[in-house]
Amino acid sequence: MTALVATTSALLIAVATPGSAAPGSYSAALAADPSKKAQLDKLTKQNKALAKLYRGELHRLDDLEASAKKAEARAARLRKEYSLARAALSRFAQSAYMGGDPQASLFLTAGDSGERALDGALTLSQYALAESERVKSVKVLAKEAKEAEEKTARDIEELKRSIKELAAKRRHVEKLMAKYGFQRPGGSAGLTGRMISVRDAIMQEFPMPYGVGCLRPGDRGEHGVGRACDFMMSTGGRMPGPEDLERGDRVSQWAISNASRLGIMYIIWKQRIYDFRQGGGWKPMSDRGSITQNHWDHVHISVF
Repeated sequence: MTALVATTSALLIAVATPGSAAPGSYSAALAADPSKKAQLDKLTKQNKALAKLYRGELHRLDDLEASAKKAEARAARLRKEYSLARAALSRFAQSAYMGGDPQASLFLTAGDSGERALDGALTLSQYALAESERVKSVKVLAKEAKEAEEKTARDIEELKRSIKELAAKRRHVEKLMAKYGFQRPGGSAGLTGRMISVRDAIMQEFPMPYGVGCLRPGDRGEHGVGRACDFMMSTGGRMPGPEDLERGDRVSQWAISNASRLGIMYIIWKQRIYDFRQGGGWKPMSDRGSITQNHWDHVHISVF
């Protein structure tokens, strides 16, 4: 009996120890990669440096940075859940084996060889439905964690590429900043002269039944320094109707057509951004969770 316990314990150590994982196994595939966090930290610093250099928020880069960090956090959580579920499954297999179920040895002796071990465990004739579901949940966690890791890697590469592209446009951006100069907010509205000109021109051109919101004290972006306005297309966070959406389309197109003359830096509308520093037209933005945060109920305009 002592020999049996020793053999079983040794097998369980092989199952539970990540270092024993065979190439291609779940544990090897899901091992935490510290280089990803280091890359994200470095890219975050580069993004902040560019935003400071280019005198304004870089929403496209902020979006990619947030997506990468969210994916990495999800991957870390799933790695932990997978590890805990795998350990619980190992304990169950040990208990079944020590209780005299010879079928459990199919799982124990498989080590941590991923699909083979888990698929083998699913065939144990003595396992009840609850235990089968436990094994299935481990496989699902492994799959989800691997997908989250892959998304993190994709987001990091996209963020790298976008930072590199924008950094390469430095001369173009510097010319734009030199052209429009730097303005400080003033007056009772707390807006720059340029933002006031853009706001007034749009309000003369289009009816604004839901109002316009500009200065937002404490905001870290252009709203906080008088260089941004939100042209509302509905109220209360509701999705605008067809007529209001069409008006938003016309406002955003008018802003694009008059950007060079008025010094417009970027426009956000319908979960897309048109940034004149980056070029390339409209670019999609990630889902931020609500109609307002996704800019479906207002056209946001920031100026140089």
